[in-house]
Amino acid sequence: MNMNQYLDVNPEVAAAVQAGKPVVALESTIISHGMPYPQNVETALAVERIIRENGACPATIAIIGGRLKAGLTPEEIEYFGKKGTEITKASRRDLAVLCAKGLDGATTVTTTMIIAHMAGIRIFATGGIGGVHRGAERTMDISADLEELAHTPVMVVCAGAKSILDLGLTLEYLETHGVPVIGYGTEELPAFYTRSSGFRVDYRIDSPEELAAVFGAQNDLGLGGGMLVTNPIPEEYSMPPEIINQAIDRAVAEAEEQNIRGKNITPFLLARVAELTGGDSLESNIRLVFNNAALAARTAVCYAGRKTSKS
Repeated sequence: MNMNQYLDVNPEVAAAVQAGKPVVALESTIISHGMPYPQNVETALAVERIIRENGACPATIAIIGGRLKAGLTPEEIEYFGKKGTEITKASRRDLAVLCAKGLDGATTVTTTMIIAHMAGIRIFATGGIGGVHRGAERTMDISADLEELAHTPVMVVCAGAKSILDLGLTLEYLETHGVPVIGYGTEELPAFYTRSSGFRVDYRIDSPEELAAVFGAQNDLGLGGGMLVTNPIPEEYSMPPEIINQAIDRAVAEAEEQNIRGKNITPFLLARVAELTGGDSLESNIRLVFNNAALAARTAVCYAGRKTSKS
């Protein structure tokens, strides 16, 4: 474990990592920028509960007062939920400034992977990953999440990439960087709110045991880099593709008109899509996070079991 001078690992999380027990990392951008208070806090605590029910220890990750936190207390989650969008959405480029200035930061997929890796946590559950934005051939707007997946050996369990992105180019980028894209129980890349995007993943895997075995082999081979596990939203919460795509197209056009870019684009698009779908997309968002947390916890249990049986 890399005990960085800026890192605080929650005692329960530290003990679990030390003992080789299953731990699942969670991001904090979903709390501060993903949904309104108090729904954000209720959702964050519910996700932690689901991870415990599935046999693992949750570690919500954030930056508070310049300290990298692996594992938040309920009070810290409440603080994050109340401050909401006042908190900086922190990517890799922001970490040094936030730590040096003693500021707060909400961790994205990128920074959650970095801090989880520092704390010795190998598996992370989130909603969806960032990717190559539509029109990236003009704007060069490519999420740092993809670059982090290329370098940091953490398994990211998500519901695919949001269809506000260019999914074909996102897969091409991951392939160039050698990141395996696994479909859990599916051969097609899920598109966050919907179960399928029409694009194929690299491999289909049907059990947490097999996910743990493949990730273990990747680490044993010393290949470096992460692994992306895409887990489709449960059938009953999946939204009709035509409804969600119509809302996304409209939100993308409005963002273009209002010249919204960079780190503001995703929160704008998600909030606008939630408005245009009468809140249905927010409910879907919460359900897919629950689903990913359960799968990540079961996989973490198998991964920890694999390590114990080898030693």
